[in-house]
Amino acid sequence: MRFAASVRRPSLSDRRRLLGLAALVAALTGPAIGGALAADAKVPVVVAFYATPLEEPWNMVIHTAMEMEQRAGKIRYTWKDNLAGVAPMAAAITASLATKPDMIVADAADGDREIRALAAANPGIKFVIGTATETQAPNMSIFDSDLAEPAYLCGILAGSLTKSGVVGVVCGKAEPHVNRTINAFIAGAHDASARVKVKVTFIDAWYDPPKAKAAALAQITAGADVIYAEREGAIAGAKEKGVFAFGNLVDQFEEAPECVITGPVWNMTPLADYIVKKASLGVVHAEDLQDFSTLARGGAALASFHGWETKLPPETLEVLREKDRALKAGLMTLEHNAATPKGD
Repeated sequence: MRFAASVRRPSLSDRRRLLGLAALVAALTGPAIGGALAADAKVPVVVAFYATPLEEPWNMVIHTAMEMEQRAGKIRYTWKDNLAGVAPMAAAITASLATKPDMIVADAADGDREIRALAAANPGIKFVIGTATETQAPNMSIFDSDLAEPAYLCGILAGSLTKSGVVGVVCGKAEPHVNRTINAFIAGAHDASARVKVKVTFIDAWYDPPKAKAAALAQITAGADVIYAEREGAIAGAKEKGVFAFGNLVDQFEEAPECVITGPVWNMTPLADYIVKKASLGVVHAEDLQDFSTLARGGAALASFHGWETKLPPETLEVLREKDRALKAGLMTLEHNAATPKGD
């Protein structure tokens, strides 16, 4: 195998518990707000809106972080899920505006334009929107998961472990944050071994576990013996056929302990703490918050290996640790490639 010296620019109650453990070591980063909250700081009202069912991992990362803020007494939090489509999302946000929340957190995978219009019409409310597009003054900040760094590390593992020389990726939709993640995974696999071929399948859905499982099974039939389950459901296919798998967004080890090695994990706790502190001080402005999702800032990580580290080649683990340290220290950067990945 070869490794590049550098590359240019990881049940509902289980997931909550695992994300909570990650949050214990997460530290607040970003522009300073001040140590203690001001004497007149309030407990802001936060309403979140999710396009897919709550159990979809992207939602669960946000929801878990917000629940932790609420348990700490920092916010009053409510949410609505399964709002797929422009009309349901816009209608739900519009209905909530009558209660005058301090902050709205929403998925803008569908309805970005409509959410922007609502933000513009309510400049006193802090909108924090999951989107890859631009901020909007005076009150709409943007965020998104960016798992490129841990995905690259998983690619190194995949390229090292495959016996067939074929690795599969099952992903949702071809949008920037997904594309960056998959391209980084592919780069890692190719850095591990020039002979590795990566198959990429988009299921064109954010949450369709049966379709993701079918895609994984098709890739395995075509020779893949490692599956990166960017979407929920693909691990079930890997489990059925007994091949290695990587989870995504949350620690998915318990879905298939015999298959899931690790996976990129998104931790929104540093970002949640940051935006909640600002909201408690009444600060309403537009910020690009996407750079919270890095290894160095605690917004991204590899999921626990749950003992797999004792089964993996020591030389591969050493390379992995070396790359991890370099990324965290800023000695290595990944190319931010948001082009639609084609696979090999």
